Amino acid sequence: MDAAFGHVRSFARMLTSLEGEKLPEWIAAASAEDLPGISSFARGLERDIEAVTAGLTQPWNSGLVEGNVNRIKMLKRQTYGRAGFSLLRKRILLT
Repeated sequence: MDAAFGHVRSFARMLTSLEGEKLPEWIAAASAEDLPGISSFARGLERDIEAVTAGLTQPWNSGLVEGNVNRIKMLKRQTYGRAGFSLLRKRILLT
């Protein structure tokens, strides 16, 4: 449990401090341990390491856009089968 906690804590530190350059070291350390969940997560990160490193290094993200997309999808689901595009448009603009 201590090893898993250490890996999770160090990954969280990388995430919040934007230290993506430490990712290869973290992946090597996490893969060396015999922790199935963490080592499979590390292997998944290795598959697209360039994008993950950029995401852990760059100061910007698409959080606001994703939040708006999620809100619009929720509004669309709520009005499904009730009315057409005009009502959906009004609800999007008014919320």
